[in-house]
Amino acid sequence: MRNLVITLLSGAAALSLTACDVEQTEEGDLPEVNVEGGNLPEFDVDAADVGVQVEEKTIEVPTLEVEEADAGDPGR
Repeated sequence: MRNLVITLLSGAAALSLTACDVEQTEEGDLPEVNVEGGNLPEFDVDAADVGVQVEEKTIEVPTLEVEEADAGDPGR
């Protein structure tokens, strides 16, 4: 029920926005801004020491035997 109400309200809002006629009556200007100096922040970060080791292992992988199904027997 809540989803239905939200959907109906969203639809009504979208419909009301499409019913508006907007015309630009004056061009806009960006303000002039002078930027001087400044300073970026500095950070001192002590990262954790991470030890990485490489170890070689042999893992047995099971073998699979696949038998082709007979063309005349679709159930197999």
